[in-house]
Amino acid sequence: MFALVDCNSFYCSCERVFNPKLDGQPVVVLSNNDGCVVARSEEAKARGIAMGEVWHLARPELKQGVHAFSSNYTLYGDMSRRVMTTLRDFAERMEIYSIDEAFLGFDSTGDWAGIGRAIRKTVRRHTGIPVCVGFGATKVLAKLANRLAKKRAGYDGVFVWPTAPAEVNALLESVPVQDVWGIGKRLADRLGAHGVATARALRDMDDTKAQRVLAVTGLRIVWELRGISCLELEELAPPKKAICCARGFGVPLSTLEELREPLATYVSVVAEKLRAQKLVAGHVQVFLETNPHTEERQYNPGLGHTLDMASNFTPELSALAAGLLKRIHRPGYRFRKVGVLMSDLCAEGEVQSSFDGPSPASIARREKLMATLDEVNRTRGRGAVRLGSAGGSAPAWGMRQALLSRCYTTRWTELLRTSEPA
Repeated sequence: MFALVDCNSFYCSCERVFNPKLDGQPVVVLSNNDGCVVARSEEAKARGIAMGEVWHLARPELKQGVHAFSSNYTLYGDMSRRVMTTLRDFAERMEIYSIDEAFLGFDSTGDWAGIGRAIRKTVRRHTGIPVCVGFGATKVLAKLANRLAKKRAGYDGVFVWPTAPAEVNALLESVPVQDVWGIGKRLADRLGAHGVATARALRDMDDTKAQRVLAVTGLRIVWELRGISCLELEELAPPKKAICCARGFGVPLSTLEELREPLATYVSVVAEKLRAQKLVAGHVQVFLETNPHTEERQYNPGLGHTLDMASNFTPELSALAAGLLKRIHRPGYRFRKVGVLMSDLCAEGEVQSSFDGPSPASIARREKLMATLDEVNRTRGRGAVRLGSAGGSAPAWGMRQALLSRCYTTRWTELLRTSEPA
């Protein structure tokens, strides 16, 4: 048996945990620079607020009484970790699918509805986050069961996929094919041309036709709808092929000197992630973006460089990225974003030495320096020690986060205090 556990309106729920006055109120969370709506509570959905709504352009009557928040990734990431830690106690196997979703794998039989209720109760007690749970014999059926648990009243947030053929047929007939996990709109349009509009019609497709229309991956989805498990749990996340950091600025930047600071900051972020996963990068790419939503001249260049010896040493990567930035920068443009992408990743122990590269003693000193840097930033907060080229802790180019809530769980100075009014 598989279960899919999905947090309800996760970002909004995180905000509500520490501000109970928001319960029952319309809540939205905005994207970087407080741009578009990326999360909505049920009350906000009922108000008619659309996903992706540009918040500063939304009608005043639509925004009236709505509680809007800037994205607080530090809080959401820590709350996700707490939810996943709680879920691990319920199943033999687990796959973290996204920040707010996880598949559980059970190797024995049980009272699935009872287990689902226990999951909901325990996660809510441990973290304050509401979840819905769907059970099925395959991952695709568990995903559909979770959708029913969340969308349809009367199930109390838990749904176990039935085994009676008539009930299964009725449920699959009620699900549009584009709502099947792994299909989406593009494949749904392709299936529509063959008269396949529901999950039931997809399940009943001839195997040869399904493979011709959807390829082998789509055929596996068809089999999963039939109750034949083809998709295993990925208990270990597959190794990353690349890591990117690119964020919009709070204000447009033009000069090379202005752009160097955020680039150095983003390189530091990627290098820290590489070291945390014991990886090194063999290729570095830097890119710039202007704002396509303005009448200004557009220029979106990018340039990469392959290292002679793969590295995760922040100063080396930052110097290389700064050189690439200098080569692609052109005066007279207002840029909204700079980014760095590091690829050709491999494990630290698989690095091929270079004849003109650093000596073993130098490499050892680099590793010790970076380990110390990471430890200080881990205990004192990210950016406590940083490259001089990354600038100060409150840069003018930082993201607009005028509606940012406190971090609550990760910073001593932002903990919720008992003396605060309810």
